[in-house]
Amino acid sequence: MSVWEAAGLVGVLTTLAAYALVQLHRLNAVGAPALWMNFLGSSLILVSLSQHFNLSAAAIEAAWAAISLFGLVRVLLRRR
Repeated sequence: MSVWEAAGLVGVLTTLAAYALVQLHRLNAVGAPALWMNFLGSSLILVSLSQHFNLSAAAIEAAWAAISLFGLVRVLLRRR
C-alpha cells in the first residue's frame, strides 16, 4: 500500500467515524470536532486522489471539505 492509499483510507475512516459519532449522538454535527473530522477526512481523500484522479470523487470531496471549512469558520466567528 502506498502512502497515498493510506492517506485515503485514513480519510475514509475519519469521515465515517465522524458520521457514526453524530448518528450515535456522541458528536454535535455542527460542532467543531465533527467539522474538523469531516474536513480532515475529505482533505486526505483529496490528497489520495492526486495519484489516481477521479473527477466525481474529487468533486464530492472538495464540496465536503468546503462545507466543513465554512462551518468551522462560522463556529470560530461565533466564539468571538
